[in-house]
Amino acid sequence: MDKNQFIDTHAHLDDNRFKDDRADVIKRAKEAGVKKIISVGCWSRKKGFKVLLDEVLTYHKDVYAALGVHPHEAKEADSDEPFALIKRLALESRGRVVGIGETGLDYHYDHSPRAVQKEVFRRQLSLANELALPVIIHTREAEKDTLEVMRTTGPIEAGGVFHCFSGTLDLAKKALEMGFYLSFTGVVTFPNAEALREVVKYAPIEKILIETDCPYLAPKNMRSKRNEPAFVVETANAIAAIKGLAVGDVARITSANAEDLFGLGKSAPEAKIAYPIRDSLYLNITNRCSNHCSFCAKFDSYTVKGHYLKLSEEPGFDALIRAIGPDPEEKYKEIVFCGFGEPLIRLDLVKELGMHLKRRGCKIRIDTDGLANLVHKRNVLSELAFVDVISVSMNAPDSETYQKLIKTPFGDAAYPAVLFFLKEAKKHIAKVVASVVAVPGLDIEACRKVAEDDIGVAFRVREYNTVG
Repeated sequence: MDKNQFIDTHAHLDDNRFKDDRADVIKRAKEAGVKKIISVGCWSRKKGFKVLLDEVLTYHKDVYAALGVHPHEAKEADSDEPFALIKRLALESRGRVVGIGETGLDYHYDHSPRAVQKEVFRRQLSLANELALPVIIHTREAEKDTLEVMRTTGPIEAGGVFHCFSGTLDLAKKALEMGFYLSFTGVVTFPNAEALREVVKYAPIEKILIETDCPYLAPKNMRSKRNEPAFVVETANAIAAIKGLAVGDVARITSANAEDLFGLGKSAPEAKIAYPIRDSLYLNITNRCSNHCSFCAKFDSYTVKGHYLKLSEEPGFDALIRAIGPDPEEKYKEIVFCGFGEPLIRLDLVKELGMHLKRRGCKIRIDTDGLANLVHKRNVLSELAFVDVISVSMNAPDSETYQKLIKTPFGDAAYPAVLFFLKEAKKHIAKVVASVVAVPGLDIEACRKVAEDDIGVAFRVREYNTVG
C-alpha cells in the first residue's frame, strides 16, 4: 500500500533554528510521507523575506510560501513597503506564493499596539482579495476583534484558514460559517487540550487542515525536541482517533483540503468508482438519484472524504471488479454500495456484483433511500437476501417533513414507501438501519420513535454536512 501523503500547511522553515540542517529536515519530512509544505514567511524590516526566498524556495520544489506581516511586527509596517513587497513577490512567484499571512491579532503579548495590529490586518485582508489568494489568520486572545475586523473588511473571496486553532467552539462555528478552514497542530495531542479536541470532533473533516507551526509546538511525544514537518503525522494520528477515521483518511482528506484552498498544483481529478473510508470499501456505481435532498453535499462538491466522485459514465461489472482489486474479503470489513447517487437505481448490477462479492466472502452493505419499490414498480426486497446490512434514509418522522427535506418526485407515496421498505427489509436482511441526517430543526427523537418503536429497526443519526 502506498505511504500516506500529508501536507504541512504551516511551517517556518526560514527560522534560524533550521539554518544548519534545513535540507535534512525536508528530507525527513518526505520520508515520513509529507509531500508538500507551506513555509510561512513573516516579514521583518531588517530581512524582509530574504531567508525564505533565497534558502528555502530556491532549493526545495515541494515547499510553497505564504507571505505576511505577523501582528507582532505590525508596528514596524508603518509604510507601504511591506505590502508592496508581498504583492510584487506573489505576482512574480509563478504559483509558489499561495497565501497571505500569517496575519491577524495577538493580544497575549501585545508586541504591537492593538489599533496598529487591526490596521495592518485590514490591509492584508484587502491584499488577499486583490491578489485572489487565501488568507492565513492568527488570533490569540482576540477573537471578538478578529471577527469584527473581518466583518468590516468584507468577504475574503479566496477563503482562508484559522491557523494553529486554539480558540473557543464559538469561534470555530463562526469561522466555519464564513467558509474558513480550521488548522490544528500538535497541541491536539497535549493531555490538557480536551476543549480543543472537542472542536476537532465538531468540525467537519472536510474543513480541517493539519500543520506543525514548526519549530514551535512539537506534539506530546516529541516535546523535548525541536518541531519539524515530519511530526505533522502525529497530529494526523490524533485527529484520526478523535474523528473515528483511519490515518490514511485524514492524510487524503486534509491534503485534498489544502490543495483546494491553496491551489497546490493539483491536476484535474479522476472520479473514483471504488474508494476506501476507514476499513470499508465504497462503490460509486451511479450519480443518479431518486430524490433531490435539500441537504445533499453534491450541490456544493462532488468530493467526499477526499475522493472525487463525479462520474463521466456509469461503470459496468468488469470496471468495478478491476477497481475493487484482489482479495477484497481480506482487505475490507465490508463492501458498501453507495457512491454519490442511489445504488438501487442500478438494481441488476447491484445484484450481480453483490452476489459475486458475497461468494468471495465479503460482507455486503447497501446505503439506500428506500424508494426502490417505487422506482422498479415491484417489491425488490426478496432479491436482496445476499445483503448483510441495509441502511435506509428515513430522514423524517412524518410525510410532511419528509417532502420538505427530500423534495421527492414521488410526492405523498414516498414516505409510506420508505416505511414499508424498512418493514419488509426485516424479513430478508439480517441488519436493517433507519438513518436520518441531523438537519437543524429536525425532531430526532420523533424519528427515533418511528424507527425503533414503530418499525423495530436500528436507528442512526448522520452528521449534517458530512458524508461517509
